[in-house]
Amino acid sequence: MAKVAVVYFSGYGHTKAIAQTFAEAADATLVEINQDGELDQAGWDSLNAADAIVFGAPTYMGSAPWQFKKFADASSKVWFVRGWQDKVFAGFTNSASLNGDKQNTLIQFQTLASQHGGIWISLGLLPSNTKSSTREDVNNLGGSVGLLVQSPSDAGADEIPKGDLETAKAFAQRVKALTEKIVG
Repeated sequence: MAKVAVVYFSGYGHTKAIAQTFAEAADATLVEINQDGELDQAGWDSLNAADAIVFGAPTYMGSAPWQFKKFADASSKVWFVRGWQDKVFAGFTNSASLNGDKQNTLIQFQTLASQHGGIWISLGLLPSNTKSSTREDVNNLGGSVGLLVQSPSDAGADEIPKGDLETAKAFAQRVKALTEKIVG
């Protein structure tokens, strides 16, 4: 059975809610980057033992916050010894705006995965892009590189649109299934 780990930073709880939803659907381990941008040793051990690593962070000012970047920079120790070579990777991000430049954050994640020699898993879902589409539909934000989530700035973490939560579940199942195919 494939081991999936979700490593994430959450500023206000929205990204944590998505990470938890994803982890439940993929039977994944949660690894939280703390407010200082650090992981404890157990977190690093979980990532090293995982077959798939899923990156999650909000999009602030067009990219992942500095806490995620500090984690990414710290992963250079693993990069140097090719510790995550051929692992499966995926990612998700959340912002207050419908667009919010979330694509930049996903490309940041995809680039980090590629630097580690990883295999990137795309969202793999058609967008809900008809006139009748609503925020309750799966992939209503039209992601392809990874999962896009939108939470209005005045909404609590318990108010994430149902469509985004359902998209997170579908993506988690895809990551788990493809990881199992890849790792055998």
